[in-house]
Amino acid sequence: MSETTAPGPAPPLERTPLYPFHIGHHAKMVPFAGWEMPLYYAGIIPEHQAVRSGVGLFDVSHMGILTALGESAVALLSRRTTANVSKLIPGQVRYTFLLDLDGTIVDDLLITRTDDGGGAVPAFLVVPNAARALRVFDLFRQHRKPDVQLGYHNHAAAILAVQGPGARALLERHFGWDLAKLKFYHGAAFPSAAGGAGDPRGRLGLDFPGGLGAEFWVSRTGYTGEPGYEMFVPAVAAVPCAEALVAGGAVPVGLGARDTLRLEKGYLLSGQDFDRDHTPLEAAQERFVEFDHDFVGRPVLDKQQKEGVPVRLAGVAVREPGAIPRHGTPVLHDGHPVALVTSGGLSPTLQHGIALAYLPTALTEVGTTLTLDVRGRPVPAQVVKLPFLAATPVRR
Repeated sequence: MSETTAPGPAPPLERTPLYPFHIGHHAKMVPFAGWEMPLYYAGIIPEHQAVRSGVGLFDVSHMGILTALGESAVALLSRRTTANVSKLIPGQVRYTFLLDLDGTIVDDLLITRTDDGGGAVPAFLVVPNAARALRVFDLFRQHRKPDVQLGYHNHAAAILAVQGPGARALLERHFGWDLAKLKFYHGAAFPSAAGGAGDPRGRLGLDFPGGLGAEFWVSRTGYTGEPGYEMFVPAVAAVPCAEALVAGGAVPVGLGARDTLRLEKGYLLSGQDFDRDHTPLEAAQERFVEFDHDFVGRPVLDKQQKEGVPVRLAGVAVREPGAIPRHGTPVLHDGHPVALVTSGGLSPTLQHGIALAYLPTALTEVGTTLTLDVRGRPVPAQVVKLPFLAATPVRR
């Protein structure tokens, strides 16, 4: 008779530098990817609406904050992701995928070139998802050459996402910055002190994270589909900065609204919409795969490009009142199960159910009728074009 060992206690949840801010603003805290994070403050619906119509403030410091420095960093990041990093100019941000040998997605991440290009050693900021950050860091470490310096900076820095139509005006009003020349998917260093010395238009080049303090690194990126910025600040500056932005009109927003906002735009969620089980082509993300360089998993994607994919991520609308699809909801066609919902919920903007699912490719044409088994009740549904919510015009 073999003995079994009872599982030990779960490791304690990590806390971001903004934890005191969350408690002070009465957030509902929940475990998420090993971190204690705010689910909501006032409520998911009002927070969602605040971002679509005004400006919201998110804590995304649970995301991985990694750096890669060295001449061979370019080759490392290019080899391990679907981005040809050699083409990145200083300040440019690229959304990309890290794949397994079988072409499936390990994680999606943002890579930013943070050196100024003036003969300095190439430097990059890499932001993977919270649950995959250490895995991504270890993969880079296993494949790096000796000249590449890798860093893991969670807890030393924080990330504040300021999102919504009013984001730019709030940041310019509070800090005195001039964000007019900061292009979409680009970043720059801006003076951290409101009205302090420094170029209010931002500058290229930052020793990350050591250079944070007198300056913040600001990226014109986000996960909501609205105009917005993600600010990398020293941990000690996180709470004062967040409080000042809220005093200036930003609404604190938790993970609940972050999820409804990204789903309306058809953005993927790591661990739900991919979990080392689908390739970027199956996930309808081929626009983020650059086939002009070699990368891990490319042979599989080359084959899929030539032969097609068996399944493809598609948007599904459920307009019956009260029928809300959720992760794992069965999807049927002509009475036969064909898929499970990966992400689903009520769209606060559209006021009906929306979902993502990997459908057989033949069923992904817009207008295809389906049935969803919502808690044992068959509900009519239809394949629709992504994003569910029309794209917000981007001022470049």
